Amino acid sequence: MKNIAIIGAGTMGNGIAHTFAQTGFKVNLIDISDAALERGMSTITKNLDRMVAKEKITTADKDATLANITTITSIKEGVENADLVVEAATENVDLKLKIFKDLDTTCPEKTILATNTSSISITQIAAVTNRPERVIGMHFMNPVPIMKLVEIIRGYNTTDDVTNQIMEMSKKLGKIPVEVNDYPGFVANRILMPMINESIETLYNGVAGVSEIDTVMKLGMAHPMGPLQLADFIGLDVCLSILEVMYNGFKNPKYAPCPLLVNMVRAGKLGIKSGEGFYNYAESRKAEKVSAQFSS
Repeated sequence: MKNIAIIGAGTMGNGIAHTFAQTGFKVNLIDISDAALERGMSTITKNLDRMVAKEKITTADKDATLANITTITSIKEGVENADLVVEAATENVDLKLKIFKDLDTTCPEKTILATNTSSISITQIAAVTNRPERVIGMHFMNPVPIMKLVEIIRGYNTTDDVTNQIMEMSKKLGKIPVEVNDYPGFVANRILMPMINESIETLYNGVAGVSEIDTVMKLGMAHPMGPLQLADFIGLDVCLSILEVMYNGFKNPKYAPCPLLVNMVRAGKLGIKSGEGFYNYAESRKAEKVSAQFSS
């Protein structure tokens, strides 16, 4: 597999494109919006510049990586020669099902179809295609160029051969792939999201403030960042979506989203992406200032 198509130029999509291109793969980065593609390439360029400044790569490495990426607004054009497609669109089940229906009709029969979904059933996604045996989950972690883990999720019909190919490809990317089974939230988010949700419940119930909760988890549990800061980093809308997938999938009340999380998403307080969540990011992307609604 040499030709890779990435669907979506957002945070995860441009990170995945960066990672494949830096490893020598030819990448078509696909998005319906020219503006999104420009933002995605700008992010990749800035991240590569940062790596050059830290002497992790050379300027020649940077130029070679950028030369490996082609931006395209047409899915049909972008996937016509793809050996592997990685879908990294918004975490919305209806959107993903539509994309995979389209991919199934436009991609060559040989193409493996992967999704970067963080919680949605691979089997459900595969069922809308005529190649369920060639559909698999590749759940990269954010920021993709730095984080080593890739959750490899096989659907009910995914073959051993496809799974092995994706496991080996992940290793070529410098990642550590871990195979997991297809249940809501997989492993990473099945464990992480209840912790984040419980942290929000702890704030909601007045047990402690934002910085206090995060400090306890950073200093007491050796977490690199507190759960509320992490929720802001992920995006509160994404956290809510994942919790809803798990709640609907398991029908277990322990996955029910905290009302505070629901209200914050309704109010557009989504974390770093909106400029405010549990912290205020108007002056810095670092979680240094607690949001006004929680600082009194």
